[in-house]
Amino acid sequence: MSSNGLVERLRWRDDGPLEIREDSKRRRPAGLKRTSLEGRLAALLAVLAVTTGLLGWGLYRLDLPPWLATLLTCGGGILLALPLARLWTRPLTGRMNALTTAVAGLGDGDFGIGVAAGGGDEVDQLVDAYNDVVEALRSERQNLNQRELLLDTVIQSTPVAMVLLDPRNKVVYANSAGRQLLGEGKKLEGESWDAVVSWQSEAARPYLASASDGLFSVEEPSGDRNVYLLTQKDFRLNARPHRLILLQQLTRELSRQEVATWKKVIRVISHELNNSVAPISSLAHTGKKFAASGDQERLERALDTITDRAKHLAGFIDRYARFARIAEPALERIPWDVFMRGLDGAPDFRVDGDLPSRPGRFDQTLLEQVMINLLKNAHEAGSDPGEVTISCRDSGDGFLVEVCDRGPGMSAGTLGQALVPFYSTKQRGSGIGLSLCREIVEAHDGRLSLSNRDGGGLRVRLFLPG
Repeated sequence: MSSNGLVERLRWRDDGPLEIREDSKRRRPAGLKRTSLEGRLAALLAVLAVTTGLLGWGLYRLDLPPWLATLLTCGGGILLALPLARLWTRPLTGRMNALTTAVAGLGDGDFGIGVAAGGGDEVDQLVDAYNDVVEALRSERQNLNQRELLLDTVIQSTPVAMVLLDPRNKVVYANSAGRQLLGEGKKLEGESWDAVVSWQSEAARPYLASASDGLFSVEEPSGDRNVYLLTQKDFRLNARPHRLILLQQLTRELSRQEVATWKKVIRVISHELNNSVAPISSLAHTGKKFAASGDQERLERALDTITDRAKHLAGFIDRYARFARIAEPALERIPWDVFMRGLDGAPDFRVDGDLPSRPGRFDQTLLEQVMINLLKNAHEAGSDPGEVTISCRDSGDGFLVEVCDRGPGMSAGTLGQALVPFYSTKQRGSGIGLSLCREIVEAHDGRLSLSNRDGGGLRVRLFLPG
């Protein structure tokens, strides 16, 4: 049997091979018993020995000279051994050639080559092992192809524009959103990224041409302004550097968040107005009765209560107004000891550690407003007044200010929402205190963060540029 007859080229589909008569585990004929190569070789040698012996015995019976009989016997044995050896090695050679061809196919990534068993010997064990490996590799490739198909479907369906660049800055992949957003639906693969950037609006080009992440907005020809989030990541693919660019349009999401925030503002204001207007209306009606009956004392108490509720409502509206019109900080050099002395009228606190010798650069009035608000929150959290501290240290590029207490701290959910405007866990809280503090700090190009302390309590950390 030739090696071509032993190699079965199978074209597999998802539901199995297209052409195969037997399962790869049972390619050996059912009636074929396993015979070792050693046994088959011993049988061949035995046949050769017996045949050669009979030939020599016959020649010696012809009374030929011994040398001639020996020569003829050896020559006859050799002539007999050649076809026997060819007959014995032909199947073995064919299967080994088939295995060589099949293994070469594996090197080319072709897992659709199967080798048929035929000798029932040790070579068949190698054939069976090879067929098992091929089936495992084929199954793994099918699973990998299915995962790649699923991943490609997800990537093509995502609204985030994705573009992959090779080391030459050429586009090697772009999903549907990327083609639509950056190429008006046309194919981007093969184009240089510089060319793709040149197709975009003038406002977007500097951001897309840079290698940094960020938010930017673009005014469309229709007059609408769209906000985009640009994210870029460098990584190695097939041992070569590539860059993945993600571009997400945030306009709709920001609009939804803006609407949700306004709804929350309206609910908070409506609640506060009801809490003040309802008692005022009730007391005004009661005051009329007191005036008609001449009960001057109770009338005055009712009027005083109305005055208090009106002041509270005016203060509430003023706090919202101040949140909406934070002034631009008037930055000046202020020594930290002078700033701390200016907090004498604030809720009790103590300074933890030494203050920096280098003056800070901030708006003293605005920063005092931040510190008073944070100190007030620390006391309202139930902390021991002696455990409310302020520390400040020079970090070289700025100053790190911390306000710490030993209250109950915040839950994980509250920590994530505490800086969101109008979010409050207090029964009568407006939800603008911490968000106002953050707005003031960020107006100084600084940062504000919250974290729980080991052993209980809250740490508010402010970073102010130096």
